[in-house]
Amino acid sequence: MRYEAAIGVLPDQTRAVPRRLLVVRITHWIAVLSVLALLVSGAGILISHPRLYWGEAGNIGTESLIDLPIPFIIGPSVWNRPIHFLAAWVLVLAGLAYAVGGWVTRHFRQDLLPARADLRWGRITGVISDHLRWKAADDTWTYNVLQRLTYLAVTFILFPGIVWTGLAMSFGVTSVFPTLATALGGHQSARTLHFALVGLLVLFLIVHVAMLCLVGFTSHMRAMITGYVPQDRRAR
Repeated sequence: MRYEAAIGVLPDQTRAVPRRLLVVRITHWIAVLSVLALLVSGAGILISHPRLYWGEAGNIGTESLIDLPIPFIIGPSVWNRPIHFLAAWVLVLAGLAYAVGGWVTRHFRQDLLPARADLRWGRITGVISDHLRWKAADDTWTYNVLQRLTYLAVTFILFPGIVWTGLAMSFGVTSVFPTLATALGGHQSARTLHFALVGLLVLFLIVHVAMLCLVGFTSHMRAMITGYVPQDRRAR
């Protein structure tokens, strides 16, 4: 006798089954809170001097590389820097926990690493074409090749780049590890690169939330909180 029949559940009914790993869910929400704190405090730091430079030094009397179209507001960075640094370290620790947990639980291999057949150019362009037509290329509870490559790039390229450039802006850190800044062209170069990488992260977050809204925001949020999704894997 089938288990569903034994407990009085019809085979075609939806039943919740474990799906999201605990380490993924915990580190995901820690990262969400940390990134929000970083964006708010980072904006406060930026508006205290909304100019970007290239090289080692940069100040009001120095020619800028980019003048951001926001007004100078003197003072906010004094309050925002401690919050920014604290949130950054929380994010780094959460990222390390995610990396270790993802390796131990085989999350990277099973959920993120694309199959060799999926890396064919025709497969990737097909997924892009489907998304541009607002058509789901794959089941909404599994990652297609484009999502897998994007998440891998964010996890192993974008985030490490943000951490590197953030550390390279710290004179305390670069006094011990000067190569962090010199390899990027100087402290101001690190600040400019940091701003560009954060811009890419914000773009990713906007697309990420938009895609969640398209495929079922409530059901996916519930899954990331509780770890359970409908057995038939249909977005609710």
